[in-house]
Amino acid sequence: MTRQTEETYSVVVNDEEQYSIWPARRPLPAGWTSVPLDGAGTGTGTKERCLEYIEQVWQDMRPRSLRERAEAIR
Repeated sequence: MTRQTEETYSVVVNDEEQYSIWPARRPLPAGWTSVPLDGAGTGTGTKERCLEYIEQVWQDMRPRSLRERAEAIR
């Protein structure tokens, strides 16, 4: 029986402050930046850990530009 290794992921964010996960073994796509998951600056984790992080920090799903326009109207 072969041992399967669990793939690690990075949490990434774009300039519109939209979050996603990306396989850590692959180069980041253009326009996306890796986000540290903890105070130590670790940027990778299991898929579940990355999704938990996103759930905690991404409270407003609207793109940043839309949030800024909505605030300007108020």
